[in-house]
Amino acid sequence: MSAIENSTLAIVGAGSVGTATAYAAMIRGSARHVRLYDIDAARVEAEVLDLAHGSQFTGASDIDGGADLKHVEGADVVVITAGAKQHPGQTRLDLAGTNVDILRSMLPKLLERAPDAVFVLVTNPCDVLTVAAQQITGLPSSRVFSSGTVLDTARLRWKLAQRAGVAQSSVHAHIVGEHGDTEFPLWSAASIGVTPLLEWQRNGLRVFDAEELETLSEDVRNAAYKVIAGKGATNYAIGLSAARIVEAVLGDEHAILPVSSVLDGFLDIHGVALSIPTVVSAGGVQPVTTTPFAENEAQALRDSARALAKVQSSLGI
Repeated sequence: MSAIENSTLAIVGAGSVGTATAYAAMIRGSARHVRLYDIDAARVEAEVLDLAHGSQFTGASDIDGGADLKHVEGADVVVITAGAKQHPGQTRLDLAGTNVDILRSMLPKLLERAPDAVFVLVTNPCDVLTVAAQQITGLPSSRVFSSGTVLDTARLRWKLAQRAGVAQSSVHAHIVGEHGDTEFPLWSAASIGVTPLLEWQRNGLRVFDAEELETLSEDVRNAAYKVIAGKGATNYAIGLSAARIVEAVLGDEHAILPVSSVLDGFLDIHGVALSIPTVVSAGGVQPVTTTPFAENEAQALRDSARALAKVQSSLGI
């Protein structure tokens, strides 16, 4: 994949997720110019230097960055990874207050430097922060969204593909709702190829039943906690996920990805950001409001919305 012509990606935050996003974007050629910004000058300059040393082997033409906001100037896409880190035993929602405060101080400066950018939030809790970011910037919801359940969906498809014995690209299934403990798979629309999931057979036997699907769903919900317990952070997969979203924007792909944006009436949900299948293009995002939900799934999405609305209310957003 070649870098998208004359495009600039700015990544805010040179921690494990920000640097993984920069690395993934360079390797994949997600943007022509990759910029990394962080207030920790020594850290960001070291990370940029390390990435630059290998840049001749990547699809991006250059990498630059530092502790000066000039590195965000004129960016086409700004990916925000800066924020408090999720620790073992801590939920994503536990981070909400600290990271909303960080956004309040940071976003106006970023918007001033990159007024035409599409903003993608990766920092958790990404759904709550998406609502806060839209309020802070005043931008339309199409231009401020988060990575949502793109990674969760990839985790699900990986597990389903392993069990079914097929390529991940042949698995059509989505995790929707909160990127967190109330997320759930949209089983009613899931298939392998064109075969409904529950009808898929391997060696003449059906592979999936309701109990198996519930186990898979639980595994996906807990995947991040397992990684964090073992190595302290999730970074590679979310970096790759963010790079994929960036490509959909910069390439004006109109790709359908389960990113999270503020919903305005879908299933009677207002003012809460949740992931549903969404068209991602140069103009930003447009949720696919014709996505079919079974009644129990629609109720689960409303429950997810209520859980997030309580957190937002406690934070005054």
